[in-house]
Amino acid sequence: MCRHIAYVGEPVALGELVVRPEHGLLRQSWEPRTQSSGVVNADGFGVGWYAEGDPVPARYRRAGPIWGDLSFADLARVVRSGALLAAVRGATLPGADGEAAATPFASGRWLFSHNGAVPGWPDTLNPLAATLSAGELLRLEARTDSALVWALVLHRLRTGDAPGDALAATVREVAQAAPGSRLNLLITDGDRIAATAWGNSLWYLTGPGRAVVASEPYDDDPHWREVPERTLVVADRTDVALTPLKEPPA
Repeated sequence: MCRHIAYVGEPVALGELVVRPEHGLLRQSWEPRTQSSGVVNADGFGVGWYAEGDPVPARYRRAGPIWGDLSFADLARVVRSGALLAAVRGATLPGADGEAAATPFASGRWLFSHNGAVPGWPDTLNPLAATLSAGELLRLEARTDSALVWALVLHRLRTGDAPGDALAATVREVAQAAPGSRLNLLITDGDRIAATAWGNSLWYLTGPGRAVVASEPYDDDPHWREVPERTLVVADRTDVALTPLKEPPA
């Protein structure tokens, strides 16, 4: 399992969202408060952020726990951004992909994270993998369920789907192929955020000119709102919309 967060708003230091809050991702890596599966997220972490005037995000990812990376603590103190996506990883299965398996995954202007797991991986998703081209499969960043789910989302984005539509359709088809999947997906292009609550906790926080969508609140601000299960969230700096997700056919 994992914990993740996306932010769009006024530029802030990365650490203001990831490290400094009492219950930020740093603490969630060893003491999550609302995680439904697993208790430690020490199998890697990553942060992606956008620099002013550049639509393509930068990333910093590592295979080890976030609390052991002193270089990141220093970087997070001084790097500022108006949009980011960060995640700490608790691997569902042992694997050798290391840093490559740490989200956020990226393509062009997009950053993506998956909090959850697909039962029966990889066999249950063989039919969906067959819908992708050889090139799309060869470009997978890791041999994980999350990387294939990202490839399915990205395929829809490239064919013109809006980010919320791409997440909703992918969740539905993966849930049909592998019942019992936990599919909290999170994506941003630096201007808007889309996310799904499907099998684990999801919250959002809004304020003047900003939006945060996260696995769980990073502080005790009473304005945090929990997203109902089976819901799509689409947010930008001025608005948040929640839409119920359809169950896949039996």
